[in-house]
Amino acid sequence: MIARSIRSLVFLAAALGLAGCYTDYGPVELETRPVSLANSAAPTRLHPGDKVRVTVYGEEGLTGEYEVNPAGSISMPLIGQIRAAGRSQGELERDIAGRYRGGGFLQDPHVTVAITQFKPFYILGEATNPGEYPFRSGLTVHSAVAMAGGFTYRASRSVVLIRHTGEEIWKEYPLSEPVPIVPGDLIRIPERYF
Repeated sequence: MIARSIRSLVFLAAALGLAGCYTDYGPVELETRPVSLANSAAPTRLHPGDKVRVTVYGEEGLTGEYEVNPAGSISMPLIGQIRAAGRSQGELERDIAGRYRGGGFLQDPHVTVAITQFKPFYILGEATNPGEYPFRSGLTVHSAVAMAGGFTYRASRSVVLIRHTGEEIWKEYPLSEPVPIVPGDLIRIPERYF
């Protein structure tokens, strides 16, 4: 009777210990397409949180640095709010020039848009220093984890989970190949179980 009670207590303690390790971050799907570094070397679309420098040549009062706000816009002098999120730098340049021209503010505006700072990416889970990190072009999961101090001793060395901005589902990628990241990515390093 005592041995049976002890076995039940040991089983209960083990079950509670395993239940405490479980964390549900939501649905996960296995990414089956091969990852290409060539297609993701530099992000081409602006996102909320990115910072841009807009230069209007010959008009120092209109030139400045702007952050794409959470609504996806920047606010420019004289012409107000302009949608920036989801657009390329060239599309934003043409829209700004068109608004200055169409509003009668400038006759032939020459506008350039340069991204000065990308939205940061985030590392969760089994990294030594999880948190927010600045994005740089050409980052892969391995270099991002290195920025976060490397893997903990409990980290899975076979897969990583990534959720891109605007997506609800985590995608699982193998760590056997370089996995590129883009601004705003949430990178989750899962725990290994054995």
